[in-house]
Amino acid sequence: MNQLQVVAIIAEREVLRYTPAGMPIVNAVLQHSSQQMEAGIARLTEFEVAALAAGEISGRFSEAALGGVYQFSGFLARKSRNSKSLVFHIIDFSAVNSD
Repeated sequence: MNQLQVVAIIAEREVLRYTPAGMPIVNAVLQHSSQQMEAGIARLTEFEVAALAAGEISGRFSEAALGGVYQFSGFLARKSRNSKSLVFHIIDFSAVNSD
């Protein structure tokens, strides 16, 4: 199974574009920072991940606030057929309320 859920901010986002087949797509960089428990020890986890939103969700994603905190769900795939780099494909996202 290839599913990923992460809470992150939208650090960078390109403008909405269209593939040659006419599919809307938006590329972005997401930033995550949290504290996780590993072997009974607290560990700070911080990373950036390349992401993209394609199809219907791309319009909503392109209007989401930069720097806003969101919960994202999706899957990982290679950037291209011959690439070893991974890209997070966003299937859905929602704003996280900061209390």
